[in-house]
Amino acid sequence: MSLTSAATLATLDRTGPRRITDLAAVEGVTQPAMTALVRVMEESGLVERRGDASDKRVTLVCLTEAGASYVRTRRQAGVHAFERLIGELTGDEVEALVAALSALKHLAELESQDREGPKQ
Repeated sequence: MSLTSAATLATLDRTGPRRITDLAAVEGVTQPAMTALVRVMEESGLVERRGDASDKRVTLVCLTEAGASYVRTRRQAGVHAFERLIGELTGDEVEALVAALSALKHLAELESQDREGPKQ
């Protein structure tokens, strides 16, 4: 799976259903490229398109259970990789990481807000 596909699935998991134009902007690709990506992920059963109850002209891209499962599995694999690597650090290095967690969390929040763009 491409990084853009994985990132798009993660965005849908974090933010819920989105318009293709919103996803394209968040992921930094063109709308036609996102349309093609969504089509491939839809054929793979990872996403589906649904109508927007608030505006019948709009179609939203939604994560399927298979897509949500993929995101959870990928995140868990990342957690296990970090656990293994952290286990190889010295005590001082682990303490330094713990001391930096607050700043790292704030950076992640800022990045997430930046990627999601303005809320509708």
